[in-house]
Amino acid sequence: MSIVLTGSVAFDYLMTFPGYFREQIIPEKLDCISLSFLVDTLTRQRGGIAPNIAYTLALLGDSPKVAATVGQDFEEYRAWLEAKGVDTTYIKVIADKFTASFFENTDLANNQIASFYTGAMADAGQVSLKDMKAGEADYVVISPNDPGAMDQYVRECGELGIPYLYDPSQQIARNDHAELRRGVEGAQAVFCNDYEYELLQKHTGLSSADIEKTVELLVVTLGEKGAVVKSKGQTYNIPVVPAVQIVDPTGVGDAFRGGFLRGYHLGLDLQTCGQMGALAATYVLEQKGTQNHHYTLDEFVKRYREHFNDHGVLDVLRK
Repeated sequence: MSIVLTGSVAFDYLMTFPGYFREQIIPEKLDCISLSFLVDTLTRQRGGIAPNIAYTLALLGDSPKVAATVGQDFEEYRAWLEAKGVDTTYIKVIADKFTASFFENTDLANNQIASFYTGAMADAGQVSLKDMKAGEADYVVISPNDPGAMDQYVRECGELGIPYLYDPSQQIARNDHAELRRGVEGAQAVFCNDYEYELLQKHTGLSSADIEKTVELLVVTLGEKGAVVKSKGQTYNIPVVPAVQIVDPTGVGDAFRGGFLRGYHLGLDLQTCGQMGALAATYVLEQKGTQNHHYTLDEFVKRYREHFNDHGVLDVLRK
């Protein structure tokens, strides 16, 4: 199975606020908020949902493709991804724009306030799945991106007969409700966190039961409570893997998806896939940034077995 990841490619500007956002909010003044947070640190990191997922897939031995648009400032980032084993053939440079940028501020409780500058991502529709050669896209991940491009990929997957994982997450608040519903109804799988899942039901008019009947695979992440995986009437509860240290939650969900998809690509059972996702997520939680963690396949398997019994199936990672 050749996995193609569509979605944002961005630079992340990560800040930390040495206090609690909640202490600065006056409930009776919510209609006229005026806040500024003096931050202690600022780092610029490689990010974006599509390459974040791809990075974890590559760490676990896959060779994913990223299909996206970027700006004139991308070449160093491209070299980084290719060195890690990510195929960037279908990443298109928009010459007169800069790569999308994500600005995130995290407080002491790991609550986050963020803004996203679209940049070259606004042109994502210029990259089409129809431009790929036969067999290059056996499975597509449609993650947050330009709204029009997301709907385009939903339609193209339908026309080309390519199964896709629908992961609208942050764009649920922005995307047209009819497009969201179309994305869910045509999907082989849906991934989101628990808050996004409630919002997805509200905006699509589909109940949880409707969605479970529509898609083959539903995965809802629950933060510190782990995740739940549902498929064909079965439910799999996925616990978190304890972190050695908690540094930054940015990109944890992307890593979960990468770990899960690697197991899914290999045909492993869903419990194992979910647990692979949980471990991959913890590696990100322990570092600043979304692509600064690293592990060998042997290290990943060893740590997995400290928490879960895979009955030897993860030996397939090392073949």
